[in-house]
Amino acid sequence: MIATRRTLLTGLALTLAAPALIRPARADEAVPPLGEDGLHKPDWIVETFRDMRDDLDEARANGKRLLIMVEQRGCIYCTRMHEHVFTDDAIARTLREDYMVVQMNLFGDIPVTDFDGEELGERDMMRRWGVVFTPTMLFMPEEVPESGTAAQNAVMMMPGAFERGTTGLMLRWVLERGYEGDEHFQHYVARMLNEG
Repeated sequence: MIATRRTLLTGLALTLAAPALIRPARADEAVPPLGEDGLHKPDWIVETFRDMRDDLDEARANGKRLLIMVEQRGCIYCTRMHEHVFTDDAIARTLREDYMVVQMNLFGDIPVTDFDGEELGERDMMRRWGVVFTPTMLFMPEEVPESGTAAQNAVMMMPGAFERGTTGLMLRWVLERGYEGDEHFQHYVARMLNEG
């Protein structure tokens, strides 16, 4: 397959994006403590009954977007996100003010009710959703059909750990409903870097 100039420039921009957007960690946001389940517990995580339809309704009633964050005990990438990315003032503020974040444990057993009414423990629900890596963030739309899983309905699924720049832009892209347009997220990142 022959790469086009645009593809090469986009790839180069994305390769350079992380270092260009990294800022030193801010002392204003402390690293959150670990809970009994071994997962970080920042103040922007919302404890719910893990009924996805109810959680979506609550998020919408509060003018927020629903974000499902999947983590696991001992995950070095989750720790990296909590210690170096989510401590960024702007990112923490966005998560606190614009998102309702529901944390799930990749190997947990707390019951979860999916959008289609299927109830399973966290571990089995993550298997159903195809989540195999932590952290994984699933961004839910403002409305979902009666059928389908959270993974099928997600407007974006981000498996893996990214630096502040990419994470901040991803949060913004979802809030701006970039997924409804023709511009792919990676092109959005490249454009923001060029404009920035």
